Amino acid sequence: MSFKAVAAAALALLLAGAIVLYYYAGQEPGPLVKIEKPAAIGGGPVPLDVTVDSVGTTLRRLEVSVEQQGRVFTLFSLDAPGEARFVQETAHRIRVTQESPAGALTGLRDGSARLVVTASRDVLYGIRRAEAVETRELAVRLTPPKLAIVSMHHYVNLGGAEMVVYRVTPADAASGVQVGNRYYPGYPAAGAAGSLAPGAPPVDPALRVAFFALLHDDDISTRVRLVARDPAGNAASAEFAYRAFPAEFARRRLPVTDAFFKRVVPPILEATPALTLPVGTPEERLEAFLRINGDLRRANQAQIEDLARVTSPEMLWRGTFARMGRAKSEALFADHRTYVFEGRDIDQQVHLGADLASTRGAAITASNTGHVVFAGFLGIYGNCVVLDHGMGVQSLYAHLSSVTVEAGDRINRRETIGRSGDTGLAGGDHLHFTMLVAGRPVNPIEWWDPHWIADRVDRKLVEAGIMSASAATKAPVVTPPAKKKAPARAKAKPAAPKKKAPAKKR
Repeated sequence: MSFKAVAAAALALLLAGAIVLYYYAGQEPGPLVKIEKPAAIGGGPVPLDVTVDSVGTTLRRLEVSVEQQGRVFTLFSLDAPGEARFVQETAHRIRVTQESPAGALTGLRDGSARLVVTASRDVLYGIRRAEAVETRELAVRLTPPKLAIVSMHHYVNLGGAEMVVYRVTPADAASGVQVGNRYYPGYPAAGAAGSLAPGAPPVDPALRVAFFALLHDDDISTRVRLVARDPAGNAASAEFAYRAFPAEFARRRLPVTDAFFKRVVPPILEATPALTLPVGTPEERLEAFLRINGDLRRANQAQIEDLARVTSPEMLWRGTFARMGRAKSEALFADHRTYVFEGRDIDQQVHLGADLASTRGAAITASNTGHVVFAGFLGIYGNCVVLDHGMGVQSLYAHLSSVTVEAGDRINRRETIGRSGDTGLAGGDHLHFTMLVAGRPVNPIEWWDPHWIADRVDRKLVEAGIMSASAATKAPVVTPPAKKKAPARAKAKPAAPKKKAPAKKR
């Protein structure tokens, strides 16, 4: 075979190999694309959060656009990144974040759209590029939610709770009551309706019920309003009429001793592995008490607030909450306590519950129907049970000597859940009881009052058409005591006629 023939054959083989290599290079996968944001597009700024992995080569192209009804709106381009932020997570993976100002995608309309991310990387030493296209269906919502108050006559005491009924559209908007910087979520009103009578119309799906509080440390002038935010990030707020009333809370000086520290501190530390402190000397026990009374108290409160996240969307209770029977009140809600040790002030805390004492080891019963969301040891509260009554309303029972329920149990009103005791930071056998709204302690006295339940809760549900009047709590009629009749005055005897003076003789 001649040289030319061999060369031609070799060239053909090389060309065929190059073609095959070029072909297979084109079959290489493109960059790995992960879309985090946006999930929807609203009338405000449009967030972008995209991660791209170029799989060991160079990223050559990255474009993000929104397509709607044949129109294309560019959101980001690697060729003109603008103010986008880049984070190099690995050698070949970058994260791109950006917030486009409101109105950046002028021309979008309410409805459906598609997010398109196109990325390409070098393959075959940069001769070819492998491309990947990721898409996400988006909802475009440019109109903010609408809020309207439905209930009337809202009165809230400092340290107390209140309830509102309102309407929000669209139905998938998250909504509730904002009190200062604290948020209290609303729940679909159908969850408060109970069992509907046959033939009764369904509850308006736009109606919501929200319990909220003006906490003991809130300012009496704290702003209270309805708020809503839809999945596209559009926000709205609405004012409603209410009156807030001040309250006076007791102040106490509470003596504590080393003997008290010896009794309460070691068991709490033993049950709290995250808190390891020496307790061999009086000074160490004092320091451990201060850490428990401060740091652990705050950690326990945060844990209690987390329990509100698992609340039922249904109102599981009806009527007043039952107070511990035949119990003496040992301490009131929001007592401000100054702890005194060996004649000096060592700490100050606020007691956020009611202390009730009866006989030692008294049966503790559920104040109302609900589910157990916590049953166990909880720091300063000792053996503790938290019941969820739905819609963010919960009750807490602390310092128990024993617990007879488990998380997940359904409990009826007045059903036994444990025995009173002196576990945790308790000076003696008693029940520490409080009500919680969105995990925050409120004055339980209101919830024991049938007048308060009838007016602040059930009246509003009935007036909004959520609850039937027959299911509402009937406030007891207080009959004023009969007025005592004034004793009848004795009739005055008629005056005896005056005797005439005898006539003078002339």
